[in-house]
Amino acid sequence: MIEITAEPIDHAAVTERVRSERAGAVCSFLGTVREMTGDRRTLALDYEAYPVMAEKKMAELEAEARQRWPVIELALVHRVGHLELGDVSVVVAVSCPHRDQAFEVCRWLIDTLKEVVPIWKKELWADGSEEWVHPGLPKP
Repeated sequence: MIEITAEPIDHAAVTERVRSERAGAVCSFLGTVREMTGDRRTLALDYEAYPVMAEKKMAELEAEARQRWPVIELALVHRVGHLELGDVSVVVAVSCPHRDQAFEVCRWLIDTLKEVVPIWKKELWADGSEEWVHPGLPKP
């Protein structure tokens, strides 16, 4: 399951979708909007993406994960639009035969997604300033 959505993500439903009787482990990761980034207070985040391009890149990650690990089921869902504190921005869920595999692939997926998938995040700060951030790009 690969999806870019403007709707709130039901992380429990996404995680349930990857469960399987063939899997001994399900691992999920939720990215959420946090209040503090270092010593700066965040009010909200705005995410933008070109969905066709982002979903294509996410599908490439899925294919690579399935080649590298014994993935039974996998889901990558990222939200776009305006998100408030506490909102879920991304869900990665994976099932594998064993827990070590599930942890490893889940970690690889979120880390790689943040680096290579064309999804842009604008931080809206409490001091009224704004900043576009993409973890794969160097800071100016």
